[in-house]
Amino acid sequence: MIHNTIKHLPKPHRFALLFLGLVVLSLVFWPADRSEASRALNIMELEVGVKYPVEIRITPSESLDIDTQHADIELSSYTVKRGDTLAKIFSNFGLSPQTTFKVSQASEDAKRLTRMKPNDLLYLSIEEKSNDDKGDKLSNSGGSKHLNALHYPFSNTETLIITASDDGYNSEVETKNIDRVLGFGQGVITSNFWNAGTAAGLSDNKIMELAGIFGWDIDFAQEIREGDDFNVVYEELYIDGEFVGYGDIVAAEFTNQGDTYTAIRYTDGRYYTPEGRSMRKSFLRAPINFKYVSSNFNPRRLHPVQKRIKPHRGVDYVAKIGTPVMAAGDGKVIKSGYDRFNGHHVFLQHGEKYQTKYLHFTKRAVKVGQTVKQGQVIGYLGGTGMVTGAHLHYEFLVDGVHRNPRTVALPKAEPIEAKEKIKFLEIAKRKVTLMGKHKQIMLAKN
Repeated sequence: MIHNTIKHLPKPHRFALLFLGLVVLSLVFWPADRSEASRALNIMELEVGVKYPVEIRITPSESLDIDTQHADIELSSYTVKRGDTLAKIFSNFGLSPQTTFKVSQASEDAKRLTRMKPNDLLYLSIEEKSNDDKGDKLSNSGGSKHLNALHYPFSNTETLIITASDDGYNSEVETKNIDRVLGFGQGVITSNFWNAGTAAGLSDNKIMELAGIFGWDIDFAQEIREGDDFNVVYEELYIDGEFVGYGDIVAAEFTNQGDTYTAIRYTDGRYYTPEGRSMRKSFLRAPINFKYVSSNFNPRRLHPVQKRIKPHRGVDYVAKIGTPVMAAGDGKVIKSGYDRFNGHHVFLQHGEKYQTKYLHFTKRAVKVGQTVKQGQVIGYLGGTGMVTGAHLHYEFLVDGVHRNPRTVALPKAEPIEAKEKIKFLEIAKRKVTLMGKHKQIMLAKN
């Protein structure tokens, strides 16, 4: 009957049915590998710009075995606000107090979440809890959602990662490697050191750091001259190819009034001359940076307020109100107070022989009996006491006798250890050569 029906069809229809039957037979008997090859060949023959429907089937044997622990998790970011706690943040996201407790107890590192600061970022993966959720039995404990994961980057290189597990939460700290690349800066002083440092591409902190390295030999408030120059090599820090900040100055050279000083950083974090002598002296030449001296040490000075001859037993440094003032050397605070002549003031004792005094602070940062390190902030420049303007009055005493802080001979610190000297000299030679080559390149370029 089917045969008779086909026989009475028009000739074009019969040819179409015959062709369709041949196609079906070919699909049934054609080998699987040939089918795959044919599929690839047809893809190559498709016309550009023409849309073709494509059916994709994935059988169980073709499914990928994905390690869910390392699979990508979609995270939402949250910026920590003032007054936020982990419990408050979790509550706002619909998470229960029990979740807060479990997360905070995940590990010792997880306790960092109790020390979050405003503007810190949290990244959270949260989902609605299903009715048959057996892993987190909190349906009647105030939380309607489940925390899958939490990421807390608490530094440029470290991220706390907390993930849900069958028995609670697991915690780990992911650490990224820092790549250190050398950067170079070179400048000639035409107006002041700060402007020259900025023109050389140095950050504010790097300018201060450079001055600190040579601060034992050069008074940056008074001795800088036009034509002085510097050359500095420092670290630039990168994480995954992205610049994240600056590292240490590894080598520097400063020429001041014809005298050249060179500093090399060693593995102990200190700076030495290329011969291994310590750049560090027992005292800074000046405890404040980059402004000018309004009054020098002068035994016969006319007092500007009292209008009488009265010895000026220190140096007055003028700077912006609030400028940090540093301890000139390691010592102990023997006085920290206020009176109508000295204003807010701090006195430091350095062993048995030396004493330094700092007057007219707007605010003190240390207390009597406290031990301080060289370079530590002990107060902030101001105009308290009997003064005509804001400044720091700085005195230096040797065996109880006032000496000129700018010219007194300062005791030197110990040189590099003998067992380290050979290794240091090799490092110093390479760094000095590196600075010299860079200086030549910059001179040729200019």
